Amino acid sequence: MKSIRPKIIFIAAALFCASSVSAIAFAQEKADKTEPLKIGFVYVSPIDDAGWTYQHNLARIAIEEKFGNRIQTKYIENVPEGVDAERVIHDLAQSGHKLIFTTSFGFMNPTLKAANQFPENFFEHATGFKTAKNMGFYNARFYEGRYLAGILAGKMTKTNVAGYVAAYPIPEVLMGINAFTRGMRSVNPNAQTKVVWTHSWYDPDRAREAANALISQGADILTHHSDSPAVAQAAEAGKVYVIAYHSDMSKVAPNMQLAAVTHHWENYYTRVVQSVLSGTWKSDQVWGGVKDGFIKLGPIHPAVPANVVALLKAAEADIASGKRHPFTGPMLDNEGKERLARGQTITDETLLKMDYYVEGVQGKLPVAGQESEKHPHEKP
Repeated sequence: MKSIRPKIIFIAAALFCASSVSAIAFAQEKADKTEPLKIGFVYVSPIDDAGWTYQHNLARIAIEEKFGNRIQTKYIENVPEGVDAERVIHDLAQSGHKLIFTTSFGFMNPTLKAANQFPENFFEHATGFKTAKNMGFYNARFYEGRYLAGILAGKMTKTNVAGYVAAYPIPEVLMGINAFTRGMRSVNPNAQTKVVWTHSWYDPDRAREAANALISQGADILTHHSDSPAVAQAAEAGKVYVIAYHSDMSKVAPNMQLAAVTHHWENYYTRVVQSVLSGTWKSDQVWGGVKDGFIKLGPIHPAVPANVVALLKAAEADIASGKRHPFTGPMLDNEGKERLARGQTITDETLLKMDYYVEGVQGKLPVAGQESEKHPHEKP
């Protein structure tokens, strides 16, 4: 009688393989049925083809490409700060968006309220300072790019007047104005900055009017802290140089854009999404600058001389290494009061409460009003 052992072994092996294949198929089927991480984005302005929101949306697209069907994103654009933002953030959280990015200073309190209402969700707020167990904030050291832009403006101006279209008189914006002016005067002590306030993050018409007013006052270089390309468009039409902000705006100012201070959120968003997917997310306070890749200056227009390009690259390297800080004394405000003694560098805590113009900025800071109540100068 022939041994049946080989048959038994064969059958057992076949059953094992079949069960393994079934287990793999079941696991794959289960993975396929896993719900994607739903991620919401709240934008204060339209996506447009340039600007603050445009850069955040590029990062959203980047994480879609990175994570594929593991995530599902949704954005709401042109959301006013205040009760509308509160409603939008609440609706996103309630509809299953476990991770929510809110991308404007005035969204801070509505985001904090939603974080308290939805403790199982994760919230990331841009440019603020309040946190909770399930809410972190992230920001960029925009002033570092502004300082570089100022160096470029100081070297390229002929009238020694730069025009600055600004949104709200909050520390973030004042840092930019002051860093720009200090960069400009570091290479051109006679240069001055004129500021026109729009009291709006996104109002193309008002920004364009402000830009034209500055041109009429002798500014031959413009820059701005506003979300639309309107200032760059006005510069192109008025044939004065512009250093764009948030994103490259050479599409609308191909002849007059000298460079752009650009923001880059892709790597940060990727890191946050990965931490949520892997279960390692923690509330954090992130303030990244040139060395972290959050801020870049470019592209540089061919009209900029090679020696100026080299100067900019050297300054950028110094900032990245910590060798140079845009706010190192001596530093006076524009009323002659000493703000930093020689060799002293401003602290982050003091920087985040900045409420004055430095020497070289013309005019007085606007009196606090309704707008500043939306954007309070609170202690971080």
